[in-house]
Amino acid sequence: MSLIELFFVAVGLSMDAFAVAICKGLACKKVRFVHCLITGLFFGLFQAGMPLAGYLLGEGFSDRITAVDHWISFFLLFIIGAKMLLDARRGDDLLDASFSCSAMLPLALATSVDALAIGVGFAFLKIRILPAVLLIGLTTFILSSLGVYTGSFLGSRFRKIAEIAGGIILILLGGKILADHLLSI
Repeated sequence: MSLIELFFVAVGLSMDAFAVAICKGLACKKVRFVHCLITGLFFGLFQAGMPLAGYLLGEGFSDRITAVDHWISFFLLFIIGAKMLLDARRGDDLLDASFSCSAMLPLALATSVDALAIGVGFAFLKIRILPAVLLIGLTTFILSSLGVYTGSFLGSRFRKIAEIAGGIILILLGGKILADHLLSI
């Protein structure tokens, strides 16, 4: 997977966190720098940690599944992307303005579960995991930090656009992985 493709994975994975961060910004009466920093750290660390955990889990059994790894990656990306599109269609959830650990932890976990599955796919594809998780974490940190600030200006309709874009990116990337494999046969 090229650096550009990995960047698109990072952006796609970041869209859930970005969308939630926008909603957190909408819930705040006045957004401060510390709100952006807290959100970026929670979401960035979880988005980096989950693919690493998935990678370590996937490494244990990837040698047994190499014949179908491209299909697994395709289905994981497709399902995650489709879920993001469905979530966008359902509408916005209201979030409170709290940036406490008890408020942020469930949000960070919920927005990073898909990254665990991506990490398993990375193990199958033999991706260099450290640069991948650093790029994913940094991308998520930046986008979710900006999302809080942006949310106070752009309104709730932008959340849906971010989720749709993220879902489409992941589905297209899954299709590319499958097409690359099928065309190389």
